Amino acid sequence: MVTSAALVLVLAQVAPVGPPSAEPVPAAVPEPHPDLMVPLAHVVTLMTVMRVTESFIWPDPFARPQGFGAHYEEAFTRPPVFDSSRRFFEWDGDPWYINSLGHGLFGSELYMRARTCRIPWYGALAFAAASSAVWEYAYEANGVRPSALDLVYTPLSGMLFGEARYMTWRAAQNINSPTLRATVRALVDPLGEAERALGTGC
Repeated sequence: MVTSAALVLVLAQVAPVGPPSAEPVPAAVPEPHPDLMVPLAHVVTLMTVMRVTESFIWPDPFARPQGFGAHYEEAFTRPPVFDSSRRFFEWDGDPWYINSLGHGLFGSELYMRARTCRIPWYGALAFAAASSAVWEYAYEANGVRPSALDLVYTPLSGMLFGEARYMTWRAAQNINSPTLRATVRALVDPLGEAERALGTGC
């Protein structure tokens, strides 16, 4: 009896009591949602600076308030400018380098800022197209009629160049050197990096 009792006591000490405790599974970290407010603030600020700059570089017509009403009326009652008799990429009367390089860079900035705030490519393209239309009809239309070329070329070239910038910006996170990584990102997205340094979320 003593031996049996001792054996039972030993087995009770060795045998597990209840089911084995499972290790806690870490909770999944939710993916950050796309942020539209930062790109909107960026675009409004950028276009305001651009419009003020235009008034200094080309005071006629961009700094002539007496003509703003008539220009707005023309913008909303006539189709966008497109003169096929003009030279290639000057169909709206602007020099080719402003239309190709200037609006290409502008479009890529619109697209890039949306992409860095986790908006998918098709959303970024729509954002660039809408922003370009706001520029043509709200910011610039008090000086000149909207340009058909700019309305089409700005978002499309913006998607092309902006996606290249975005992919380079993302690839830079794999650079081991912090200095080189920060340099590449600043070269690819200087305005965005400056805003993130000031505390924007994306």
